Amino acid sequence: MSDVVVTDVPAEGRFEARTPGGELLGLAAYVVDDGRVVFTHTEVEPEAEGQGVGSALVRGALDDVRASGRRVVALCPFVKAYVARHAEYQDLLDHR
Repeated sequence: MSDVVVTDVPAEGRFEARTPGGELLGLAAYVVDDGRVVFTHTEVEPEAEGQGVGSALVRGALDDVRASGRRVVALCPFVKAYVARHAEYQDLLDHR
Protein backbone atom coordinates (compact mmCIF):
# COMPACT_ATOMS: atom_id res chain seq x y z
CA MET A 1 0.00 0.00 0.00
CA SER A 2 1.75 3.14 -1.19
CA ASP A 3 -0.62 5.78 0.18
CA VAL A 4 0.10 5.33 3.89
CA VAL A 5 0.34 8.47 6.03
CA VAL A 6 2.52 8.01 9.14
CA THR A 7 2.05 10.41 12.03
CA ASP A 8 3.53 10.62 15.51
CA VAL A 9 0.85 10.88 18.21
CA PRO A 10 2.94 11.58 21.33
CA ALA A 11 -0.09 11.89 23.61
CA GLU A 12 -0.92 8.27 22.77
CA GLY A 13 2.68 7.09 22.71
CA ARG A 14 2.45 5.75 19.20
CA PHE A 15 3.03 6.32 15.54
CA GLU A 16 -0.07 5.71 13.44
CA ALA A 17 -0.40 4.58 9.85
CA ARG A 18 -3.58 5.86 8.21
CA THR A 19 -5.08 6.10 4.76
CA PRO A 20 -5.18 9.62 3.28
CA GLY A 21 -8.86 9.59 4.31
CA GLY A 22 -7.96 8.98 7.96
CA GLU A 23 -8.71 5.26 8.39
CA LEU A 24 -6.37 3.68 10.95
CA LEU A 25 -4.28 0.91 9.37
CA GLY A 26 -1.75 0.23 12.10
CA LEU A 27 0.29 1.55 14.98
CA ALA A 28 3.75 1.34 16.48
CA ALA A 29 3.64 1.87 20.24
CA TYR A 30 6.58 3.43 22.07
CA VAL A 31 7.72 5.01 25.29
CA VAL A 32 10.37 7.68 25.61
CA ASP A 33 13.06 6.71 28.11
CA ASP A 34 16.09 8.89 28.76
CA GLY A 35 15.66 10.56 25.36
CA ARG A 36 15.43 7.22 23.54
CA VAL A 37 12.37 6.00 21.68
CA VAL A 38 11.66 2.46 22.89
CA PHE A 39 9.40 0.64 20.43
CA THR A 40 7.34 -1.92 22.34
CA HIS A 41 4.68 -3.17 19.96
CA THR A 42 3.57 -2.89 16.34
CA GLU A 43 0.24 -4.00 14.94
CA VAL A 44 -1.52 -3.75 11.60
CA GLU A 45 -5.26 -4.04 11.12
CA PRO A 46 -6.15 -7.49 9.73
CA GLU A 47 -7.62 -6.07 6.50
CA ALA A 48 -4.35 -4.21 5.82
CA GLU A 49 -1.95 -7.10 6.51
CA GLY A 50 0.36 -8.20 3.72
CA GLN A 51 0.17 -4.84 1.93
CA GLY A 52 3.36 -3.24 3.24
CA VAL A 53 1.63 -1.14 5.89
CA GLY A 54 3.88 -2.39 8.70
CA SER A 55 7.03 -1.60 6.74
CA ALA A 56 5.75 1.85 5.75
CA LEU A 57 4.80 2.51 9.38
CA VAL A 58 8.19 1.52 10.79
CA ARG A 59 10.10 3.33 8.05
CA GLY A 60 8.12 6.53 8.73
CA ALA A 61 8.58 6.18 12.48
CA LEU A 62 12.33 5.60 12.18
CA ASP A 63 12.69 8.55 9.81
CA ASP A 64 10.88 10.73 12.34
CA VAL A 65 13.12 9.53 15.17
CA ARG A 66 16.21 10.23 13.07
CA ALA A 67 14.97 13.76 12.28
CA SER A 68 14.45 14.41 16.01
CA GLY A 69 18.02 13.39 16.80
CA ARG A 70 16.95 10.63 19.16
CA ARG A 71 18.03 6.98 19.31
CA VAL A 72 15.95 3.79 19.11
CA VAL A 73 15.56 0.75 21.32
CA ALA A 74 13.79 -1.99 19.36
CA LEU A 75 12.03 -4.22 21.88
CA CYS A 76 9.27 -4.92 19.36
CA PRO A 77 10.20 -7.97 17.24
CA PHE A 78 8.81 -6.37 14.06
CA VAL A 79 10.84 -3.17 14.48
CA LYS A 80 13.93 -5.21 15.40
CA ALA A 81 13.56 -7.38 12.28
CA TYR A 82 12.96 -4.33 10.06
CA VAL A 83 16.13 -2.62 11.29
CA ALA A 84 18.11 -5.86 10.86
CA ARG A 85 17.01 -5.99 7.19
CA HIS A 86 17.65 -2.29 6.50
CA ALA A 87 21.25 -1.28 7.21
CA GLU A 88 20.43 2.41 6.73
CA TYR A 89 18.63 2.39 10.12
CA GLN A 90 21.10 0.38 12.20
CA ASP A 91 22.96 3.53 13.29
CA LEU A 92 19.80 4.60 15.17
CA LEU A 93 19.97 1.67 17.58
CA ASP A 94 20.96 2.37 21.15
CA HIS A 95 22.55 -0.77 22.60
CA ARG A 96 22.85 0.43 26.19
